Formats: sequence, structure tokens, C-alpha cells
Amino acid sequence: MSSSAPFSEAALEAAQLGPLLEEFLPASTWHDASGEKLLAQLALLTRAQQEFVLHWGPVLARNSATMAYGMARQANAAFACMATDDIERWLARAMDAYDKAGLSAAFAVLNHPARFAEERRSAATRLHLDEALGVLELFACGLAGRQFQIAEGDCAHSDSATFFLPASLEHYPRKEDNFLLYKGMVAHLWAQVRFGTFAGAWFERLEAYPDPERALAWLNVLEAERLEIRLRKIFGGLMRDLDTLDGGARPALPGGFAEQLAAPGAGVAVSLALLDAALAHEPPPLRPYVGELRPALVRLAMQTRIPQEKAALVKALGKWLDEIQPRREDAPQPEIRAGIAAEAEERAALDIVVTLDGKPVAPPEKVRELLGSIALDLGEIPPEYLVPAGPGASAPEAGKTQKNQDAASAADAYTYPEWDYERRNYRKQWCMLRERALAPKGDDFVRRTLARYHGKIYQLKRAFEMLRGEERTLKRQQNGDDVDFDALVEAYADLRCGRELSEHVFSRRLKVERNMALMLMVDMSGSTKGWINDVERESLVLLCEALEQLGDRYAIYGFSGMTRLNCEVYPIKEFAEPYGDTVRRRIEAVTPRDYTRMGAAIRHLSWRLNQVDARVRLLITLSDGKPDDFHDQYRGTYGIEDTRMALLEAKRAGIHPYCITIDKEGPQYLPHMYGAVNYALIDDVKRLPLKIADIYRKLTT
Repeated sequence: MSSSAPFSEAALEAAQLGPLLEEFLPASTWHDASGEKLLAQLALLTRAQQEFVLHWGPVLARNSATMAYGMARQANAAFACMATDDIERWLARAMDAYDKAGLSAAFAVLNHPARFAEERRSAATRLHLDEALGVLELFACGLAGRQFQIAEGDCAHSDSATFFLPASLEHYPRKEDNFLLYKGMVAHLWAQVRFGTFAGAWFERLEAYPDPERALAWLNVLEAERLEIRLRKIFGGLMRDLDTLDGGARPALPGGFAEQLAAPGAGVAVSLALLDAALAHEPPPLRPYVGELRPALVRLAMQTRIPQEKAALVKALGKWLDEIQPRREDAPQPEIRAGIAAEAEERAALDIVVTLDGKPVAPPEKVRELLGSIALDLGEIPPEYLVPAGPGASAPEAGKTQKNQDAASAADAYTYPEWDYERRNYRKQWCMLRERALAPKGDDFVRRTLARYHGKIYQLKRAFEMLRGEERTLKRQQNGDDVDFDALVEAYADLRCGRELSEHVFSRRLKVERNMALMLMVDMSGSTKGWINDVERESLVLLCEALEQLGDRYAIYGFSGMTRLNCEVYPIKEFAEPYGDTVRRRIEAVTPRDYTRMGAAIRHLSWRLNQVDARVRLLITLSDGKPDDFHDQYRGTYGIEDTRMALLEAKRAGIHPYCITIDKEGPQYLPHMYGAVNYALIDDVKRLPLKIADIYRKLTT
């Protein structure tokens, strides 16, 4: 029952409340003198307030009956100092604390409703991190370098992978301005990673100063000046907004410092070189968005990450080379080289150039991500990092399943929140998702599909050719592909009349390029076993053949999962990867796995899709049923609402989601998840492969 619904009935008496509490609280927890007191207290509430307690009690009891009992005990105090909306926020704070740190942390919130009420009274000014977290996480997802997390901290700082932000901000008198401050903090912390604040071995060097804390404070000032110059080139609008709030007053530096820090290519080494001279002065105050430098946290994170990424890169390189061409034990090792392209300080991306036996190549996304992350940490990619694992080294150990290995370690996992509709809030860092390699298979499925649909494929290719940008001729150009004879004749006539000869006598053919990116998300849950799986694979083959004709960028990932700790996606084709025999063999390896856990997969693939620079981004889901995970309560309304929230997050990030399903019950839940016109129900599965291509054609015209 909704907590905001009005009630005209009389309040329930203690005897009536007892059986209702027993529905979600074991009698043993409150059937004593304190229980009688609890019932007497609840009987003093209005009927609407009692219904509120009876609604939220089961929600909390789903996590802990003790927490539900604690809420009921504090209900009278909460209603005495807060409105219903604020009480809901109070309960959400308690449940979030329970997820992060357990029962004692939850009761630290539940036992002090008046303290929370006081916080809410300053809410007109104060912005809580929880309120801004969704948008800030989307902002962080779009930043280049590595996948960054956002967590609560005592001030703004970073360990080079996680951005720690204050639990709340009230620096400015308006919430909107405090949100800009949060965003500025995230941008600055990212710039520390992107532009090498943590590169080089300067951590120990600072400890040698007589006053290390003063040296660290000055280094933070110098780095803030250096990074602000870079940020103004990338986030000019954001920096101008921050200037409006605080006047843009930058720290007053000793003479000549600002010019050296602004020099093209200046890195942290310049700040370190200026440090001795700077220590003769008092460090000036920093701009509000600049936090602290905490080298101990950075060092610890890098000591953990660097060897892990080196091992992961060696393994990924070996897998990549095996996919290009199976290697023999006695074959010579191919020569791989990688380096950082010429620095472009006005760009967010760190460009990595890779060569294989002297020829430039485009590595898989996983390899490119690892190379970029290693380059951010070390400022280079050492040659010893580029020795791939030997043939077959990427296979899991005999007798161990991949899932069992990963259950013991979260090093290779991405973490994502999950929306709890009953809480009306996120469970933060709740799901662990891993990218799983599909071992290429060779069962001749693709060849049989191409032969079976030979005529239809020809029709599809012809239809998709119609979507390609038409060429048009630009006339009277200063340079071009051909001579514009009309312009040449006019120019000759001008010359004969004594006028100056025009240089615009060429024509140039301009092809109107499509600027689109497609992510196809394929259900690999156990319910697709049998003919559904065959139809899905046929669909992938036909769509790939058609898309190759069109030239659009596209990627294909499968998804499945079992519990929040084992969400999985399976790269079938990555954006930078050509469609060839390796991708075809992966399509053949698409087989049913676990359950249809969709929210985490949508969030991860949306992040992947947002790494592609495209005007239009499509996320098309191919599924045979609704979100479901039997082992983790991810079913029914809970799974649908989390999936819907993940799709709303994708839409806010500029992605257009669409669903194609063969579930006849789809119209009962898909309009709520995707919108009334963003899904299609296919009732004749034999037409599914051709229908997918037809739907894609309609979405992109």
C-alpha cells in the first residue's frame, strides 16, 4: 500500500496491531513487556502513520527482522520530527548503511531520527551525495582512461580508481550550485589520473622533506594549477560555470610558476621541480573543487592493480593472438609494440598505438583498455608487458570452473548498483559483473545458415545498401577530385576579359557518412535452450552480414547471470573488431547459460556503448522472456523495476534502447520497461532473423 495514500479510518488499537506485526516480525522478537510497550506506542499513531509502518516493516524485514523492529520502535519519534517523505529518506539511509556495513551501521541511523531530521532541515542548501550519485556515475562513466567508481569519503580525494567525495555539500546556497561543485570534483580527480599526477616515483621523495605535509600541500597547489589548464580545454563549459560561482580566483603562485605549469606537455615532473622554490612561500588557498592528495592510498591501489593488469594483459594478448591464428609451441613469438601517441592536451582520450610485427593493428577492446590503464599508471607501456601468454594459456585450469575461480576473487569484476523499488533507492555497488570469453567453436552452423538464407541475405544486403549515405558533388572548390568544367569555362572567360582567374575550379565528391553505433545484447539464459538458441544465432549471422554491407559500427554481447555476484556478459563481437571467422565461431559458441539478470548487463553495455563517439547510439536487446534470477529474488516486480531503471539511465546518457522478444506475455511488462513503442513482439519465430534486420533498418532511418 502506498505510504502517501490518505486514510479516514480510525487508528488501529494495540490488539489489532499485534497480528499485523506478526506477519513480518517473528513473535519471539517482541512478545514481552517491551513488545507491549511497542504496541501501545504504535496505537498512538494516526491510521495513516500506522499503515506507513506496516508498509515499510516488510521491506526492512526482507534484509533484517531486527532492523524492522528497530524502525517500529522509533516510529513515534520519527513522525514527531519528520514528514513522511523525509522518513522514507531516513529508512533508505538506514538500509544503505546495512548494505555497506551491516546491522550496527543501520542502527546508528535508525536510533537517531532527530539527528536525521536536523540534516533534512538544511536540505534546501545541502546536497547529499546519494541525490547526485546517479548523474555523477554517468559522468564518470563517460571519462576516458579506466572505469571509475564513486564512493563516500571525508573529502574529495582519489586512489586512482575510485573517486571519494564528501557525503554532502552545502558550500553554496543552492543545491544546483553544489551539484556543479560535485561535478568539478569528479573532473579534477579524473584529471589527476589522465594527466599523470600519480605517474613517476615521487611518493617516497616527498617523505624526505623536513615537513612532508607542507610539501604535499604545495604539490597539490601546483598540480591544481597545471590540471586546471588542461580541464579548461576539455570541460570549458563546466569550468566557466564554476568560475561564475567563485569568481574563478586561482591560487596566487610565485612569479613564473604559472607559465611553466601551462607549457605544452608539462607533467607532474614540472610541479616537483618547482616544489623546493615554492616551499619558501605559504601555500595559497585552493579552489573549492580541489580536494586532497593522499599518496598512501594511491600507492596501495597501484601496488595491487599494476601486477594484476600486467597478468591480465599477458593473458589477453595470448587470447587475441590465438583468435587471429592458432599458434604452435615451436613457432616464433610475434613482436608486439605499444606506445602513447603524441599528447593532445585538449582531448580526454589517451591514444595508444599498437603494432604487430611492425604493422599497425586495432587490438580488442579489452587489450586496449588494459594498455590505456597501464599507460596512465606508468606513463608508458614497458616492453616486458607485451609478451603474450603461450598457446592455450588462457584456458581455465582443469578441474576448476571459471565461476568458482571468480567467486574467490573480485579483481576482474565490474561493480554496479541495483534499483530496489521497495526502498525507492539504489543498492550501491551491489552487483559484480565479469566479461567472459567465448571459446570459438566450429560446428559449421554459420555455413549452414548462410546456405539456408542465401536468397534472403541477398535481399537484405540490397535493402541495407539503400540506407548508406549518398554521394553528392560539391562544385567550385579550391581543390578536389575532378575539374568542374562549368567553373573552368567561367574562369577562362574572366581571364580573357582581364579579370583575375578564380582558383575555385574543382569539384569534390562528398559522402554523407552515417554516424551510428549499435550494441546488440543477446539473451543467453537457460530458457533459450533448443530452437530458440538456434534462431538467435541465425539472427546474429544475418544481421552481421547486413550490417557489414551498411558499414555501421556495431558490437554484440551475450548476457546471463546467477545471483548478484555472478553477472556475466560474453563479447561476441567488439566495436573495433572486424567481422570474420573468429566472430563467426563465437556466434556458433553462443549457448544457454544461467538466468536473465538484465539490470547489471544493461548498465555495463551502456557504458561500453558510451565509449564510442557516435551521433546515434542504439541498444537492442534480443530476449525470450522477462528479467529473472531464481536464486537471488531477482524476479517479478523487483527484476522489472531494476531493468526499467537501468534503461532510464541509458536514455539519460543519450542511448536509445529497444527490445525484440518472442515472449507472448511481453506486452504485459515491456511497455513499462521500454516504453510503448520501443519493443516488438515476434509471434512467428521462423521470421525472427529477418524481422530483426527489418526492425534495425526502421530504427536507423
